[in-house]
Amino acid sequence: MKKKTEPPSSPDSDLFQQALQGVTPLPPPDRITPNPKPRRATPRAAPSSPQVADTLTDHGAGDIALTEFARNGISRMMLRDLRRGRWPLQDEFDLHGLTNDEARKLLAEFLRDATQRGLRCINIIHGKGWRSEGRDGILKVNTRHWLTQHPQVLAFCEAPPNAGGGGAVWVLLKSAKPPELDQT
Repeated sequence: MKKKTEPPSSPDSDLFQQALQGVTPLPPPDRITPNPKPRRATPRAAPSSPQVADTLTDHGAGDIALTEFARNGISRMMLRDLRRGRWPLQDEFDLHGLTNDEARKLLAEFLRDATQRGLRCINIIHGKGWRSEGRDGILKVNTRHWLTQHPQVLAFCEAPPNAGGGGAVWVLLKSAKPPELDQT
């Protein structure tokens, strides 16, 4: 095997090396790694995990979607921080193309999984409902109505225009309770 030899140094290379003497390299950037693409909700024929109780209802949803929601006891400052993006998004879920029943069941499953994984801030993409003839889309109205009913949802707000606008909501979830320690 041949050994790799270093290329002969040129005067420019020597000058460059002299100019760099005593220079401290910059630390690696403190960047956040980009999130993967949102998971596409897919209806399942047979559930792989225990069935989630379907306690969410469409009753009383109305025709106009809520733009924000905060459960009693949640400060307006927390909702403002959510709206301004101060809570980092930890996961996304896309409900496009699903029927109302499929979306409700999969949203309940996703919320259960997210709280079990200890996630605090998630993005739910439901779409704007372009074919709704002057009203908000059915899936948009119902998704936001279901979120108000779910016990793990503390608050939500409409996503900013660069993150989906009226077709998505940022949701703040309750923090996961630490497991009980065995006191024996």
